[in-house]
Amino acid sequence: PDIVLLDLGMPKMDGYEAARQLRLRSTEGRRLTLIALTGWGQQQDRDRTADAGFDEHLVKPVAEAQLFKALAAAAGKRKTEAQAG
Repeated sequence: PDIVLLDLGMPKMDGYEAARQLRLRSTEGRRLTLIALTGWGQQQDRDRTADAGFDEHLVKPVAEAQLFKALAAAAGKRKTEAQAG
């Protein structure tokens, strides 16, 4: 995948660890875009998502426009990286 929407409060492996594992397993120099989509919206939660390697932190219920904006930013970033690479 190019973009992953990931909840934080999951059983067995939380979203923070899942993000770390996805970053470690990225192959071929591809930069995965990770977006936290969660009910956790405190500053400490945002700090933890940044530390875990997330690109964006969205709090549920997320407005459709906010989600589309995050997806468009990720797509634009990927396009810029492809042109530079």
